[in-house]
Amino acid sequence: MKKNKIFIFTLLLLGSLAGYGQVLKKQLTLEEVINLAHEQSPDALSAKNRFLKAFWEMRTSDALLLPKLSLDATIPNFSRSIVKVTQPDGTDAFREVSQANTTGALSLSKNVGLTGGSVFLSSSLQRIDYLSDSTTPTAWLSSPLVIGYSQNIFTFNPYKWSKKIDPIKYNEAKRSYLEDVEQVAITTTNYFFNLLISQIRQKIQEQNVANYDTLYKIGVGRFNLGKIPENDLLQLELSLLQAQAAVESNQIELEDRMFKLKSYLRLQDDTPIELIPPVDEIRFFDVAVDEATTLAQRNSSTALSFDRRLLEADREVNRAQTTDRFSARLFAQYGLTQSANQFGEVYQSPQNQQQVSLGLSIPILDWGLAKGRIKMAESDREIVRTAVEQEQIDFDQSVYLQVQNFRMQQRQLAIAAKADTVAQKGFDISKQRYLIGNVDIINLRDSQTSSDNARLNFIRSLQTYWVNYYQLRKLTLFDFKKKEEITIDFDKLR
Repeated sequence: MKKNKIFIFTLLLLGSLAGYGQVLKKQLTLEEVINLAHEQSPDALSAKNRFLKAFWEMRTSDALLLPKLSLDATIPNFSRSIVKVTQPDGTDAFREVSQANTTGALSLSKNVGLTGGSVFLSSSLQRIDYLSDSTTPTAWLSSPLVIGYSQNIFTFNPYKWSKKIDPIKYNEAKRSYLEDVEQVAITTTNYFFNLLISQIRQKIQEQNVANYDTLYKIGVGRFNLGKIPENDLLQLELSLLQAQAAVESNQIELEDRMFKLKSYLRLQDDTPIELIPPVDEIRFFDVAVDEATTLAQRNSSTALSFDRRLLEADREVNRAQTTDRFSARLFAQYGLTQSANQFGEVYQSPQNQQQVSLGLSIPILDWGLAKGRIKMAESDREIVRTAVEQEQIDFDQSVYLQVQNFRMQQRQLAIAAKADTVAQKGFDISKQRYLIGNVDIINLRDSQTSSDNARLNFIRSLQTYWVNYYQLRKLTLFDFKKKEEITIDFDKLR
């Protein structure tokens, strides 16, 4: 479709809406409506919160491998009880014991992602007040420095898999958000054109009422002069009544679609909206299938989801292979400690302390339980691989079909624009010929119906063009008009 044809149609279309602005106050283009939807529609707000959830999941996963500083304290722990005490002569006796125990410990720990172990560093101080013993009222115990390491061996390491999978999930969430933004544009476009079609249909029907009212008055005069039969006059009256009924019926549909668009945009005011057809913004361009497929495979969240699902399947196999199997736990600790009855002495000449332990877990007989888990996990992995392979083929096919649809729709739009121009011109000619008596009322009505349908078909074709355009953007996350990838500043969303 040439630019001059678009310009001519624009003048015709906007001319057909002249006078409608007397009722509708707020004029909005498709771009303005989409921008409003991106800012405040419920779908846009939900997409933003889904991204924020994924962001904080990523931050939480990263925090698991960062050093953690904690303070534990008991101030105090008081107890009073009667206990059995061994006397110096070897006999036992029951005595009342009252004491207050106060402790404080500062510890620094860090998980090791590569091995799944944990290293820690701590310092603690403990004080005991013997309230029932006046000879030794207070005792102190200090551990100025303790360093240790604990490690599970031959067991599942969640940190290693998180380091592989979580970045993919976060990038997938980014791309999903961009796709959600494009989906908002698609949904908004449908709301926009549904209302636009009702507005244009309403104007067409109002114009039809005016036309048939004029033609009926002329017909009455001709009938009185005996120039037309009564049947033609009745046909004119019937057309006028049908046009009046259509105006009232379409008004309800128009108000309903107006409400739906304003509700989606979350507009609270009662000001009606007048939509401006997005004709001048049309740009025809060719999209290569290979280029679109490559962009979709590189940019879409679907492609990342394939990698993530395969990794998750491998993770579950590894989990099954290391659960309830041979495993060991290593714990090693070295530190300094000292006890005294005076606080000033509790840090003097500390003694060293060591602890090393190695625990083993060896299943002897589990009746094939572990083997069964492994086989089920491996079967699930093969199911995922098969599904991913098929979905990759289907995804590439969907990109191919979308490109073909977009190409076809550009041609269909050009045809619809030309048909609208021809039908409108044909109706104008038929109307003039009817006025001079060269066309009967049936041919005039057929011409008017063809003109109305051609106008509405062009708007529907325009709707399909824009929907296909945004669907292509959603699949590839690429703006073919500007020749650049679609992206945003994600830092502003946090």
